[in-house]
Amino acid sequence: MAEFVIVTGLSGAGRSTTAACLEDLGWFVIDNLPPSIIPRVGELVSTPHDESQRVALIVGRTGEFDTSELLDSLEQLRGGAHTVRMLFLDAPDDVLVRRYEGTRRRHPQKGTGVKEAIDSERRALESLKTRADVAIDTGDLNVNQLRSRIFELFEESSGSETMRTSIMSFGFKHGIPLDVDMVLDVRFLPNPHWVDELRDMSGLDEPVAEYVLAQPESEAFLTHVVSLLEPLLPAYAKEGKSYLTIGIGCTGGHHRSVAIAEELGKRLRSRGFPLSTLHRDVDR
Repeated sequence: MAEFVIVTGLSGAGRSTTAACLEDLGWFVIDNLPPSIIPRVGELVSTPHDESQRVALIVGRTGEFDTSELLDSLEQLRGGAHTVRMLFLDAPDDVLVRRYEGTRRRHPQKGTGVKEAIDSERRALESLKTRADVAIDTGDLNVNQLRSRIFELFEESSGSETMRTSIMSFGFKHGIPLDVDMVLDVRFLPNPHWVDELRDMSGLDEPVAEYVLAQPESEAFLTHVVSLLEPLLPAYAKEGKSYLTIGIGCTGGHHRSVAIAEELGKRLRSRGFPLSTLHRDVDR
């Protein structure tokens, strides 16, 4: 049995970077593969002596394939007893427009202009986005941050692995991340930004973490969240969910959310839940 990840999404949202990351992780990457050929790839991987057990299929250029054909091919692939997961890459329209204007590349989707082409492609891909196992909003991520996110999701992945859980801190003023399944708001906590000696530090620094966690509201919050997640995480995994991302938000994503995300991660790991933490806005 092989493990497949299908990478699709909006043109300009980071497919090329994602493909390079997966290749660095040891995945066998096939780029711009027509959906009709996907079941055949599954058959080839299933043959004896084939060592390509982790295969990434990069499906792009939406004007060249039918999304229903891709979904049908994925069902055929799953029918071969393979583990199949879909990664959808997205970004806000204004970000995609800037990327295309910066590279001067022509958008693959037909349209009278870049914005119209993006709108058309977004509508065409809506059914794929709703079926994806995980979606990543690359709008606020630079190349290194996207690489870190891909590494966190797919490093040491295996077909026998269950759900991959992540806790992501972020700042509400930068927007709620697209790729979170639940959002917890910690803006009720006192803000270290207003403490002069803590302002230039982050929640990863011990003085800030001590300040945030010393608040009585923090302990109550963490206790209740752990009690909530302890039964939920196994339930999600039992239902076959491949990825779960929990968002912890504060105003800027620099102090409170970072400290709480780190502490929540520690408490859940101590209870036997493997997970990773990442901080989207800590360096802003």
